[in-house]
Amino acid sequence: MGYKDVYESWKSDPEGFWMQQAEAIDWDQKPSKALFDQGNDLYEWYADGLTNTCWNAVDRHVEGGRGGQVAIIHDSPITGTLHKITYSELRNRVARLAGALRAKGIEKGDRVIIYMPMVPEALEAMLACARLGAIHSVVFGGFAANELAVRIDDAKPKAIIAASCGLEPGRVVHYKPLLDGAIELATHKPDFTVIFQREQEVAKLNDGYDFDWHGFQYGVEPADCVPVEGNHPAYILYTSGTTGAPKGVIRHTGGHLVALNWSMKNIYNVDPGDTFWAASDVGWVVGHSYICYAPLIHGNTTIVFEGKPVGTPDAGTFWRVISEHNVRSFFTAPTAFRAVKRDDPKGEFVKKYDISCLRAIYLAGERADPDTIEWAQRISGKPIYDHWWQTETGWTIAGMPAGIEALPVKIGSPSVPMPGYDVQILDEAGHPMPAGELGAIAVKLPLPPGTLPTLWNAEDRFRKSYLSHFPGYYETGDAGMIDEDGYLYIMARTDDVINVAGHRLSTGGMEEVLAAHPDVAESAVIGVTDELKGQLPMGFVCLTTGVNRPHDEIVKECVKLVREKIGPVAAFKLCAVVDRLPKTRSGKILRATMVKIADSEEFKLPATIDDPAILDEIKVALKAMGYAKD
Repeated sequence: MGYKDVYESWKSDPEGFWMQQAEAIDWDQKPSKALFDQGNDLYEWYADGLTNTCWNAVDRHVEGGRGGQVAIIHDSPITGTLHKITYSELRNRVARLAGALRAKGIEKGDRVIIYMPMVPEALEAMLACARLGAIHSVVFGGFAANELAVRIDDAKPKAIIAASCGLEPGRVVHYKPLLDGAIELATHKPDFTVIFQREQEVAKLNDGYDFDWHGFQYGVEPADCVPVEGNHPAYILYTSGTTGAPKGVIRHTGGHLVALNWSMKNIYNVDPGDTFWAASDVGWVVGHSYICYAPLIHGNTTIVFEGKPVGTPDAGTFWRVISEHNVRSFFTAPTAFRAVKRDDPKGEFVKKYDISCLRAIYLAGERADPDTIEWAQRISGKPIYDHWWQTETGWTIAGMPAGIEALPVKIGSPSVPMPGYDVQILDEAGHPMPAGELGAIAVKLPLPPGTLPTLWNAEDRFRKSYLSHFPGYYETGDAGMIDEDGYLYIMARTDDVINVAGHRLSTGGMEEVLAAHPDVAESAVIGVTDELKGQLPMGFVCLTTGVNRPHDEIVKECVKLVREKIGPVAAFKLCAVVDRLPKTRSGKILRATMVKIADSEEFKLPATIDDPAILDEIKVALKAMGYAKD
C-alpha cells in the first residue's frame, strides 16, 4: 500500500483504522472503540481501555525476549562519558525508582515535576511516574526560578525530581538553588524532592525534605505497572503562551501509545532493534515523544545526547554520534544544522566519519530554509525530510511517510498530511482557500490520537486558543498553502505574515532569499510598524565564519536579492549584519520580541531565551537603523 492508500483507508474508516493501530499496543483491557465524542468539540481516544505506558515502553520488550538489547545510550561529549543501559537494566532501575516514589506516597493521578538535564535518569524518572500512573511534568533543566514556580503552582506536584546541576560547554548550571528559589516563590509546596547528585556539583540537601536519588531507593520493594484508563493523562507539558502564562498541554495515555508507535515505522522508517536519535532535550516535546517514549514503545535504541551541534568539541559531533552508534534515522532542528554549516560550510567534518548506516535526516521545530536543506543534502548525501508538528500535537501533522513510501521531496514543504490530520487552508472567515493560495492552516476535528484533548485545568483557554476562531477546526497558528499535489507549505506563524501597503507577505519567504546569499549563515526577518505602509520588513543577517567583507556591501546585496526575488512590493530596505540572533533554547528565533524592541514597546523577557545579552546587541543594530527609540 502506498501513502495515498493508507491516507484514504484512514479517511474512509477512521474508527477501523485507529482500532487496527491499537492492536500493536498491550492492553490490560482492550478499548470498546477508538473515538469517544464528549460533545462540544471535545474528543478522547480509547477512553475505556486499560493500559500502562511503562509496561509498553519497557517491560513488554523484556518479556518478549529483548531484555539484552540496549534501550538507552547516554553519549555526553561534555563529560566525555558513554553509558549503555539494556531493556532489562532499565526495567529494574525504573521499577526500583517507582517503588521508592510509591513508598513516599506517590500514586496514580499525583503530579511530579521533573527538572533534569540530558541524563538517562531523566527518562527513568518519566517512566517511573508512568509506571505508577502519576502525571509527570518535565520542566527544562535550568529554567529560571520564577518560571519553575509558575509551573509548580499550576500543576501542584506532590514531588519534584531534580538533578544537582546541568552542564553547558564551559560552565556548570546550578539547579538546586533555582529549585529552592522556585519552591520558596511558589504558593503550592511539594511534599518532598529527590535530587540526583552529579559529580560535577554535589548539592547540599535539606534533611527530611530533599532525598538523595540513590539513598531513597535503598531497600525498597520494586513497583509493578499500574493499569490506567486510556484517557488518563500521561503528562503535562507547558508551552509558552502568547499571554505570558504557560499553557499545560495534556497527553492522554492510550492515544499517545498508539500514535507514537505508529509513527516510528511509518514516518521515521525504523524497525525494532534499530538505533534512533533525536537531538533535542527532554524539556521539549521532541524529547518527550522521540527521545523517551516513541523509540522505547517501538523497541528501538534511543540516544540521550548531552552536547551541542558545535563546540563539543567541534562541528563533527553529529556525524561521530551517528557513525559510532549506528543511527538509522536522525532528527534535529534546522537551527542545529545552521550552526554546523556556519562552522563547517564545506562539510569537511562529515568526511571523517562513516555515516553509511544513516537512512535519512528529519528536520522540525521551525521552518527549514531551502538553503540549509540543500547544504545538508549535499554534504551528507542523505535524504533530508522536513516535517511539521507542534507541542500540542505531539507527533507529525505533515511529513514524509518514509516507511510507507518515500514520496518526492519538494524543498520548502514538509510534504503531506499524516493519517488522522485533515489539513485545510482557510481564509479569515473560515472558508477553504484554492490550491496555491496563502491562508490559515487548520485541522478538521477530531484531531488524531496522541494530540492534546484539552489544557490542564483550563478548558476555556483551550477553546479560546485553538477552537474558537474556526468552529469545527483546530487552529494551528501557522499560515501556509497546499499545492495541487497535496503538499503543504508552512510560510510563517500567522503573526509573521506582514501587511505592507495592503500586500500580505511572508517573512519566511524573505528569510529564504537572504539565506541564499553566499556570505549569510542565518537570517531573520520581522515586520516593523511604518506610518505610511502599515508595516515594513526588516532583515537581520549573521555571516558565515571567515567572511570579512564590508557589512554595508553585504546589506546592499541582500536588499537587491529580495527586490529581485520577491519584488519591489516587499519594500525591503532595512537590513543589518549582526553577530547572532536571539533564540529560545530549542532554537526558535524570538521574532515577536525583536518586533517589540524595534517598535519601542514594553516586552516581557521570554523565559525560554538562551542568552538575554543578545537582545542588547539587536537593540544597537535597530538604533543604527533609526528604530528602538527610548
